Amino acid sequence: MAHFAKLNNNNNVLEVHTLSNEILDVLNEEVSGIVFLTQWTGGYTNWKQTSYNGNFRKQYAGIGYTYDPVADVFVAPQPFLSWSLDANHDWQPPTPRPQEGFWSWNEETLSWDELELPTEN
Repeated sequence: MAHFAKLNNNNNVLEVHTLSNEILDVLNEEVSGIVFLTQWTGGYTNWKQTSYNGNFRKQYAGIGYTYDPVADVFVAPQPFLSWSLDANHDWQPPTPRPQEGFWSWNEETLSWDELELPTEN
């Protein structure tokens, strides 16, 4: 099985489709998949293969993700407005998450709130 992301003109992922191995040319899986999808959709050509296991293009694409053609990776949606993209194409908070305990990001205060877990009786 191979997975392909349908991109709009801004490289935003609109859909993800799975193709069976019978459709694909083993020597050039991406090209044969794009040819099939282009014919299937009546000429839509803006497709990129994505890896379900994250073996290439950083991570599996999903609706709302963006494809970065320069880095040839899929980037997850920005989780909060205050977070910025690092050199590895990962979103980072303005303040690192504490290592111990369970935390939730608070966009209002731009800080981490510790979560209180229920205790067993």
